[in-house]
Amino acid sequence: MESGLSSLLSVSIDFETSHLFFPHIIHWLLGGLFALILVFNVVPFLVAVRRGEKTLPILGESMDKFRFFGTLALIAAYFYLMSVVGNLFPYTGYGFLFVSMPFLLLMSLMYMHTRTTRKVITAAINALVAPTLAWFILAKLFQITLP
Repeated sequence: MESGLSSLLSVSIDFETSHLFFPHIIHWLLGGLFALILVFNVVPFLVAVRRGEKTLPILGESMDKFRFFGTLALIAAYFYLMSVVGNLFPYTGYGFLFVSMPFLLLMSLMYMHTRTTRKVITAAINALVAPTLAWFILAKLFQITLP
C-alpha cells in the first residue's frame, strides 16, 4: 500500500522538454481563439459578401501608396539599421535608442495629415522621449539586452 501511495505522490520532471509545457498550452489557446474569430467574424462577413451586402475592403478602394510603401521601407530600414548601430555599441542598447528616435519621428510625420508647428514639435518630443524612456526602463532598470 505504501508503494502505491508513494508513487502517487512522486513527481518526475523531464528537464529536456519541461520548458515546452506552457508554450504548448499557449499555442492551443491561440489556435482556439483564432478558430473562434473565424467562426464568429470571418464566416458571417464572407456570407454577407457573397450575398452582395458588403464588399471586400481590399478590392475597389484607393490605396495610399506613399504611406504603404513608406511604412514598409521604414520598417525594413529600422531593423537593418538597429543591427548596424547596435554592432557599433555592443550590449548597450544604443542601436535601439538611436534608431528608434528618427524612425518614430519619420513615421509620425508620414502619417500626419496636416503639419502644423505644434504637431511637428509634439511628434519630435514624442520621438525623443518615448524611446529614451523605453530604453531606460528596459536596458538600465531591468537590464534587458537591447540591440
